[in-house]
Parts: sequence; C-alpha cells; structure tokens
Amino acid sequence: MQQAEDEDEEMGVKEEDGDEEEEDDGCFYMDPCPVSAASPTGSGGVGRANPGRRRAREEERTKLRERQRRAITGRILAGLRQHGNYCLRARADINEVIAALAREAGWIVLPDGTTFPTSSPPPAAAQPAPRPVMVAAAPLVLPLPTSPALPLRGAPPVAARPISHRPALAPVPSVLLSPPLAAASSRPPADDVPDGDSSHLLAVPVPVTMDPAAAEDAAVANQVPDVAPRPPERDFAGTPYVPVYVMLPLGVVNVNGEVVDADELVGQLRVLKAAGVDGVMVDCWWGNVEAHRPQEYNWTGYKRLFQMIRELKLKLQVVMSFHECGGNVGDDVSIPLPHWVTEIGRSNPDIYFTDRAGRRNTECLSWGIDKERVLQGRTAVEVYFDFMRSFRVEFDEYFEDGIISEIEIGLGACGELRYPSYPAKHGWKYPGIGEFQCYDRYLQKNLRRAAEARGHTIWARGPGNAGHYNSEPNLTGFFCDGGDYDSYYGRFFLNWYSQMLVDHADRVLMLARLAFEGSSIAVKVSGVHWWYKTASHAAELTAGFYNPCNRDGYAPIAAVLKKYDAALNFTCVELRTMDQHEVYPEAFADPEGLVWQVLNAAWDAGIQVASENALPCYDRDGFNKILENAKPLNDPDGRHLFGFTYLRLSKVLFERRNFFEFERFVKRMHGEAVLDLQV
Repeated sequence: MQQAEDEDEEMGVKEEDGDEEEEDDGCFYMDPCPVSAASPTGSGGVGRANPGRRRAREEERTKLRERQRRAITGRILAGLRQHGNYCLRARADINEVIAALAREAGWIVLPDGTTFPTSSPPPAAAQPAPRPVMVAAAPLVLPLPTSPALPLRGAPPVAARPISHRPALAPVPSVLLSPPLAAASSRPPADDVPDGDSSHLLAVPVPVTMDPAAAEDAAVANQVPDVAPRPPERDFAGTPYVPVYVMLPLGVVNVNGEVVDADELVGQLRVLKAAGVDGVMVDCWWGNVEAHRPQEYNWTGYKRLFQMIRELKLKLQVVMSFHECGGNVGDDVSIPLPHWVTEIGRSNPDIYFTDRAGRRNTECLSWGIDKERVLQGRTAVEVYFDFMRSFRVEFDEYFEDGIISEIEIGLGACGELRYPSYPAKHGWKYPGIGEFQCYDRYLQKNLRRAAEARGHTIWARGPGNAGHYNSEPNLTGFFCDGGDYDSYYGRFFLNWYSQMLVDHADRVLMLARLAFEGSSIAVKVSGVHWWYKTASHAAELTAGFYNPCNRDGYAPIAAVLKKYDAALNFTCVELRTMDQHEVYPEAFADPEGLVWQVLNAAWDAGIQVASENALPCYDRDGFNKILENAKPLNDPDGRHLFGFTYLRLSKVLFERRNFFEFERFVKRMHGEAVLDLQV
C-alpha cells in the first residue's frame, strides 16, 4: 500500500512538472498513457543494468507521449469550440476546460476553483456562526427563453471560432442594455454564474446574509482570476478612427417585401447605436427584388427597412447581391435567383458555372454570358446594370442625405469576386483544393479562341490531372511541386482562367461606376488561405486567383479596382495562422500571410481597404487580431483600414459576455481608451 501511494505521489509530481513545461506552449495536454518512473514493471531491471540505455528509452517514450497528447488536445479544443460554443482561448489551459465543463453540467465554479452543485450550499469552515453582515452576493439567476442562433453568410468552414450549435440567447430588450446600464457594466461579467442546463441567464444582484469570515474569504476569492492571464494588448487610444458596421441577417427582408421581426430588429439596432456602431450592411437580393418578371422591381421591404435605419441615425452599406442565398455555410434562408432566370436555366443550363463532371452550380451566372444575349434579349451585365440603376433612382434621397455610405457590388459566388470552386452542395469539405469551373459552353468557347490565338489549339481544354474537390495538392499531377501548373500549358490556362475573373470585374464595375456616379463602391474578395504554404496555392488557383509562390495574383485585381476607384473589402482578418495549424495542420493554411499580401497589394495600388471577419467572432483574441490588421504597428505611411464590417447581427452577439467584448472592440476601433487593457 505504501509503495502504491509513493508511486501515485511521484506520478502527480511528474504530471505537474509536465504541465509547467507545456504552459510554455500556451496549451494544455492530456496524457493518454501515463507511465510512472517508479513502476516495478517494464524496463526497470534493464535500467539498473544500463542507465544510459534506459534514459534514452524514457526520452523516446516521453516524446511519443507528448505527440499523442498534443494531437488529442487539438481535437478536444476544436470539438469544444465547434460544437459547444465554449468561451475558450486558442491556448486554453486544463483549468479553463474543467471549469467550462462543470458550468455546462449545471455546477457553480467560484473564482478560487471551489466547485459544487447548484442544489448544494458552498462548503464552509466548521466554526461558530458570528454576527451576520450584508454583502453583495452572487447574482440572482433569471432564465431567458432561447432560440436557435442565426448562422452567417457563406464562408469556407475553416477551424476557428465556428458557428455555435448550442441554444442562443434570446434578444436582449433595449431597456436592458440602455446606455446607463451599458456604462455601469464596463467590466467583464463574473464567471461564477452557471450556464444552466439549457438556458442562458441574465444576472440581477441581490443582497444575502453572510458571516464576516466567509465575506472575507469571498472578497479574497473575487480578487483571484479564474482564467489564465491574457497576453499583453496594444493600446489603440489615439489611433485613427475606423468605422464599424454590422451585417444584418440574410433574410431581414423576405420575398414578399416585408421586414422580418421589425420590432425586435429596432430594439437590436438601438443597442448597437448605443454601443457606438456606425451603421449596418444590408443585402439587396436580386432574387427578391426582380423575382417574377424582367425589369419589374419590388423595393417595398427595403424602403421600410432603410427608413427604420435612418430614424436611428445609422449609416448604410448596401450589397448588390446577384447570387442565390442557400447551400453555403451559414446560409439560414433560401433565396434563389429570379424565377424567370431559373426558367431560362432549365432550357439552357450553360448559363451556370460547370465543373469537369458536368455538374451545374446555380449559385450565380457564368461569366461566359456577360456579353451573350441569353436573358430574354439582354446580356448578363445589362441585367446587372438595370438592377443597379433602378436601385439608385428609388433611393436617391438616401444617397443625397449621405445615409448610404457605400455600395458593394456582387461579382460572384457569395457576392465575392471568385469562381464557385468549393461548393458544399457538390461535396466539398475543408481543406479540399476545389475544382476549376470553366466547362459551360460559353467559357469553353472563349478558351478555344484564346488557345487558337496562342497558336496551340490542343490547349483548348481544362487540366485533366487537377484532382477533385477534396484532393490534396501533392496527390495531383497538376498542383504538386513541379507539377503541370508551372508548365507552358499550365501557365497559359491559369492566365486565361484568372483573366476571365479580372475581365468580369472590369465589365461590371464600369457599369456600376455609371449607375453610382459620385458614390463609394467596393468589391469583396474572399480569403482562400488554405494551402497557402504550398508552392502552387491550389485552392486559390481554382478560385481564380493566380497566386502561386512565384507570382502576385492580387495585383491585377487591385489594378482594376483602382481603375474604377473601388475599395477592396477582404475577409478572414480575425484568423491566426497558429490556430489553423493546431486544428488543421494538414491544410498548410496561412491567413495572416494572405491578409498581409492582399492588404499591401491594395495599398501599393493606392486603393482603400476595408475588411470583415470570415467566421463568427466573440472573443477578445479574435477582436485583437482584427485590430492589429486594421491598424498595423509602426507602419511608416500610417496606413490603416477605412472600415470594418462585423459578420453578423445575431442573438448570440447580445449575450452579456459577447456584447461586452464587442462594445470594447468598437471603442478601440474608434481610437478610444479602455480601462481594462492588459499590459
């Protein structure tokens, strides 16, 4: 018995030492097969006979355990973030995880680590009860109704701060988050309030009776943080003012021209206004406005929505959404292309992008019909221009009054300038490389003309060794190191493929500049950051960005935006490369490197740059990364983003902890000081 106790004690010491070493990596690890140094079995006899050999074996076993522990840790953290919506840092320690799991089970976790069920009183020392005193106690817990969180617009499902699958908080009435209350709640909420089994809770402090000794213990405990210290933060006080907008839900206006849940929306907008938000972004869906017949536009719902926004003195960013909604990650409503367009598509499916296997993607129209009169006598760009001109006429007063601050022109899948190369509806999963989308007869005809002009008609084809949607670059003959992507044919094809993207942007932006003369326009470019650390950048190539390691694929895009004085709106500014590597090391992703390349390509071209987050972001670490990209440190030219749009308004945003972090983020984007800066 004594020997077993000694072994357990020695194991505990070794595990504690290991935890201290692993804290240097900023992550906790769980040992799947701990082995005691005092174990009477195994290689004990051999170790006594040959200490050097035994030591070498122990080192090898330790390295193996560390690799196993790191792999298990990464999967545990990824699962908790993705499926549980736990507020865990990217480099959480074991105490944070245990505390989060305990709260999820309905237990109370005090700041000093004391844990007990909600049905049991907290443990107290055995001593005579002295005279009671009144102190501020734990909040009174009031359950609020729940409803599913609103997912977000399509974005590649990379592994960082994914969409929550837990019940979301019901909308907080404006009276609960009015400016006086928001000011009074200028510190983070305490962590000693349980989440409960299925409800999110609103805390209301009430006095209770507590003896002096317990009160002293509680006061000391409240001074001890129950989370690991955060890394130092930059002080953005006095930095340039960067406006912050918030995207409204995708289906805020339905196909009948009605504002969905208008009263609830007004309350949420008032809360955002009180938090200092500058404005909101709204999608104007082609499929809703011109739904039934060509050139018959129904702007009724948007007129009512814009009037509500103007009364609250908020600004408007409006998206000309020429794509369908539904089928992408975060799409919670279905808004197809106009009915009269889909009728044409039934008889002529080549109006849609098509992959090598002949599968049609109905999300948006192929760029091959930009100049083809296949839409009841009009070309695609003429249809887009008529839609934009109608909007400009209908909402002229909002332009004149400065309420509409920017028009974002949808140029492809998800409203972004890219091919629909990674559609979930066709089985794509992250981090697949995607597929080329150039097999409709109109783009094929254009490719044949380009090959004939080059003098190589045999090149009038797509690559036959580029894999499929979920391939890895090194397993294909086209994208592998030294592959065909860098051959004479490969360079010809990729130049043509990417030039079609640039030409489409050129044609539509020329007409957008005519429709919105004197107004600010912008284009969104997606952040395809997976496989960025490989030579070919395969996922970018299939999306239309000719950006291998020996070529800048974003300079031509910046040049065409400069031509029409359009701003570039880039995504994924909240993602960290290390986070991606921890969860999906096989993706060779580098969002930080990609953001740095694209921002500098735009700034070098002399155009303005805005950004938005690619995935839901509620934690301080993600907001700090956005701030770092928005206001680069020690930039000799003082360059910074001219705006940021938060994706997206949802009930989860109004949870107390989330909204506190968001409001703090808005202040720092505006260059204001915050009191709880971590230095």
